[in-house]
Amino acid sequence: MGKLIKRVIIVTVFNIVQIGDEILRAKAVEVKRFNENLGRLLDDMAETMKVEEGVGLAAPQVGISKRVVVIDVGDGLIELVNPIILEAKGEEIDEEGCLSVRGEQWPVARAAWVKVAAMDRHGNKFVKEGEGFLARAFQHEIDHLDGILFVDKAIKTKPVKIKGKIKK
Repeated sequence: MGKLIKRVIIVTVFNIVQIGDEILRAKAVEVKRFNENLGRLLDDMAETMKVEEGVGLAAPQVGISKRVVVIDVGDGLIELVNPIILEAKGEEIDEEGCLSVRGEQWPVARAAWVKVAAMDRHGNKFVKEGEGFLARAFQHEIDHLDGILFVDKAIKTKPVKIKGKIKK
């Protein structure tokens, strides 16, 4: 009879970097090594996103300059390494917020549908399409990898409630 092996997985919950930190404005570095460290980063980012009740998280948001993103809009976890948007169609305007810009939501115009090329944690290339909320999440998180925040693209035409106060 074989031995029962108990496996313990330890994950880290990162602090979320806030607007004003330089790393959020820098272009993230392409991932070249697909190893255990990358897998651990993806696992830790997914756990952080879950704890923070977010739907997406980019590595710069946890202080790491790597082109790595995790997304879960309710249909399961999507891991993107070195993602690029290949195609975008249509336009939708909807409210967005961000874990790195706490308390603010603004309308942002985004493509209604996108096709994204990326790699998984093992370096395998894949293409994924998304529409609606998933397309928005792809675009929002990939923007983070290029130093762009949603407030840069916001349509600032309405007052926004921040921590109980109205900001115009």
